[in-house]
Amino acid sequence: MVLGKVKSLTISFDCLNDSNVPVYSSGDTVSGRVSLEVTGEIRVKSLKIHARGHAKVRWTESRNAGSNTAYTQNYTEEVEYFNHKDILIGHERDDDNSEEGFHTIHSGRHEYAFSFELPQTPLATSFEGRHGSVRYWVKAELHRPWFLPVKLKKEFTVFEHIDINTPSLLSPQAGTKEKTLCCWFCTSGPISLSAKIERKGYTPGESVQIFAEIENCSSRVVVPKAAIYQTQAFYAKGKMKEVKQLVANLRGESLSSGKTETWNGKQLKIPPVSPSILDCSIIRVEYSLMVYVDIPGAMDLFLNLPLVIGTIPLHPFGSRTSSVSSQCSMNMNWLGLTLPERPEAPPSYAEVVTEEQRQSSLAPLGACDDYERVLPGPLFAYIQEFRFLPPPLYSEIDPNPDQPTDDTPSCPSR
Repeated sequence: MVLGKVKSLTISFDCLNDSNVPVYSSGDTVSGRVSLEVTGEIRVKSLKIHARGHAKVRWTESRNAGSNTAYTQNYTEEVEYFNHKDILIGHERDDDNSEEGFHTIHSGRHEYAFSFELPQTPLATSFEGRHGSVRYWVKAELHRPWFLPVKLKKEFTVFEHIDINTPSLLSPQAGTKEKTLCCWFCTSGPISLSAKIERKGYTPGESVQIFAEIENCSSRVVVPKAAIYQTQAFYAKGKMKEVKQLVANLRGESLSSGKTETWNGKQLKIPPVSPSILDCSIIRVEYSLMVYVDIPGAMDLFLNLPLVIGTIPLHPFGSRTSSVSSQCSMNMNWLGLTLPERPEAPPSYAEVVTEEQRQSSLAPLGACDDYERVLPGPLFAYIQEFRFLPPPLYSEIDPNPDQPTDDTPSCPSR
């Protein structure tokens, strides 16, 4: 970019990842520098930055209003996630006639730092679709007296993390369907399909292991297949526009009449794709695994199993198991050190209550009139008799074991 003495205006982000690509999430701080290189001394009114994040959809549809007339209906909608403005040099006023407040920048390269925080609320993942997009960018604007503004926009990526290590995304997905083919007055046997996958959540680069059984009792030769589809849904003015795209697919062996095919973990790899977008009100990106039977001359028999493409991969089960095992072993060692092999007997009554305390706690019967009024008769006498007696001596052997009688039923042997 060359405009007079302004040789270049660039924006760079302070990236913290190894790929040197600016990637952020909700709540992160976006920081960077605006670099300005000039070949001579210039006067500047202001150098501003404008950061914005928004989702936007747009599509058009043709409508017929009569035999000879037609019109086009536009559908647009927008959701703003944040809008941040800051002034790095100068002031907000853009009055070209004012000679006050100008800043002089000498020849050379100059850098100006900027920083702002993304909202803590969930943000939609950056996305580019056929009828809409989710974009985040920073724009720098250099304003000088009597010159057109110099502007530069640079986008950055936001990932709204989806952790697939959650119970809902780790649950297996399965289904069963059956189809009977009819040809005029003849009916052939059914075609049955059962399919299952280990979990619902995956990350790009993983392979979906498909367990399926296809039984062909019809008179035709069929072909089992599987495919992963991405579905983009756009919403505006109460309408919805949907786009379905093939992501990956595989083909099984042809299955003649009376044959059965079993998939014991047939793998279908997920290519690099955008994560699922589930929290945006105007754009949704969803995935599904379709396991189906291609039937010549008839509608296919298919099963749709939902998928969620996340950003946080599955934790290795082995490491979690070893971690739990080590914790358990540590806890067991700790228990072994603190608990004796045999429990000690409790202290005797005389060690806890002295004779003086026992005598002082004995109240005359006259002081217990209230209890007698509440609990009259033999029950009160029973309580008074055993109220201050010491507990029985501790013994690990029951001195009065239950004696079986003839009327007691015995436990049947197992």
